[in-house]
Amino acid sequence: MRRVAQPHPRPRLGLCCQFAAETIKFRTTTAAALVRLPRPAQLTRLAELARANADALLASLDFCRTHRIGSFRIISSLLPLRTHPTVGYNVADLPGADTLVARLLLCGDFAREHGIRTGFHPDQFVVLNSPDPEVVARSLAELEAHAELAEWTHSDTINIHAGGAYGDKPAALERFRRNLERLSLSARSRLTVENDDTSYTPAELLALCHAERVPLVYDVHHHRCLPDGLTVAEATAAALLTWDREPLFHLSSPLAGWDGPYRERHHDYIATADFPAEWRSLAVTVEIEAKAKELAVLRLQAALDADRPAPPNRRPRPTPATGRPQPA
Repeated sequence: MRRVAQPHPRPRLGLCCQFAAETIKFRTTTAAALVRLPRPAQLTRLAELARANADALLASLDFCRTHRIGSFRIISSLLPLRTHPTVGYNVADLPGADTLVARLLLCGDFAREHGIRTGFHPDQFVVLNSPDPEVVARSLAELEAHAELAEWTHSDTINIHAGGAYGDKPAALERFRRNLERLSLSARSRLTVENDDTSYTPAELLALCHAERVPLVYDVHHHRCLPDGLTVAEATAAALLTWDREPLFHLSSPLAGWDGPYRERHHDYIATADFPAEWRSLAVTVEIEAKAKELAVLRLQAALDADRPAPPNRRPRPTPATGRPQPA
């Protein structure tokens, strides 16, 4: 039996939330606009926006399919103002809720069928290690709302930052650990934590990640802005060990280059040199955090494809009957 050579693993690139040039748009509203309406009208308006966003999500996934983009980060406001203290709602309360959920399930099935990974990255106000109980309560509610969406869309990551240092990092990380126990299994099993560029480095999070089985989303740009003694290769290897599924990493380039000011700000595109060599042959997801959105992903994808060595030429096979070469 002839052995077929297997392709080398390679990263899949991920598009984050929105588009720069495509006409696909996600819609939202404000609490100020809604509070002027009676409650039934609020729910009708929110249902309209949610249905439009479900359609936009399906269009986004189809764009990823046609352009070989292997991952899509779903915008957190897909269901606008879902947990707002004044105008928030349960999805079941929306008019046409069953149709909406069916549409979201269709998105999840489409993504799964075409091998497109999906996940979430809640906003910065989700802070599990806050010393303020109200902030923690709102954060937990937001994570549970994301978990409900993740169930419908077959998403396997809900990624957050560790939060603030509050002058005592060990105590802050201990609060993070304790509050993990308050999450449902659906939210807890999807939760990941990311190193940031101001408070927590990979080295500072790895012990927590291993102890609590929380995968580390390694953001190499943040690590370059806030180093910790680990090399990119070492941090990559350590992050990989925290995952029980395909690892997820983040990549961005600084707006004015590494010698410019405000290195933490993201450029429109990704400098190919910023893509770590250690990642080139890994079966990981790399979400591209760049202002040019799909244009940045497609440009980087083309650059990485151009850098890959061409497959070796295959010699023609002679047939036993004639000895003449046949197409391989």
